[in-house]
Amino acid sequence: MKLIGTYTTRGQISEQETEAGNPQKIPLFDGRFDTGYRVVGFKIWAANYSGNSHSDVIGKIATNNSASTDAGTFMDASNVGEIAWCATQGSIDGGGGFIEVVDPENLIVEDAYIYGRHGGSTGPVNYMVTFEKYEFSTWRGALAMANERASNE
Repeated sequence: MKLIGTYTTRGQISEQETEAGNPQKIPLFDGRFDTGYRVVGFKIWAANYSGNSHSDVIGKIATNNSASTDAGTFMDASNVGEIAWCATQGSIDGGGGFIEVVDPENLIVEDAYIYGRHGGSTGPVNYMVTFEKYEFSTWRGALAMANERASNE
């Protein structure tokens, strides 16, 4: 694989989307099957730090929009569609920073989906993701797409 660039995106998942369990779509697909992205950095944190609210947040990146949003099964390393996870302890009385886990073998040919959940507060969730873009053989792209499709089942 040949590295051809980097891409960083940031934004917010609205309170309505986080409460409904809806992910934020990050469009990456360029119409080609011989290029794709790897997640190399992922941060997620609460946008609301007012009062004594607990601002703990968990998040994940998946290659589909059908990953579990239930708190008990939110981070599922056995799901091949989930490729990165992050947690932030941001409570006012002793925030603990980020815990980030990224599958080093991840490869996204089409789009990415970011999920976020609050640990006890409400409001939007911020995110920032850094990708590396690669060029590779079409068979590798087809294999990555097959894995993305399998994760939807």
